[in-house]
Amino acid sequence: MSELAMPAWTGGESTITYQRCGGCGAVQYFRRDFCAACGGEELTTMVASGEGVVCAATLVHRAATAEARAHVPFKIVLVDCAEGFRMMAHGANDLVIGDRVRAGFTSFTGQLVPMFEKLPG
Repeated sequence: MSELAMPAWTGGESTITYQRCGGCGAVQYFRRDFCAACGGEELTTMVASGEGVVCAATLVHRAATAEARAHVPFKIVLVDCAEGFRMMAHGANDLVIGDRVRAGFTSFTGQLVPMFEKLPG
């Protein structure tokens, strides 16, 4: 499978991948053929630590598909990741804005997805 065809967050494994531009140093979460900041093509795929801080959260009570209804209620979070990009993912239902989190992975509607949990302390 080509790098661009793989799921955006995993690179085909239980990791979160992102890109760093060799020209300007910008980071981007969604895989592209060019840097969204400068247009350069010197991109390196990196593996994120999976750590970050919750900047938004919502608890979904009404799923859009029959498959997702089996998981209701579930939390969707925006996380400012340690590497400098923001991503949307699943999170533990008790997460709130400002929580320090670490990503694990779980199955959701048959796909491997990141699932953030609160860091202790």
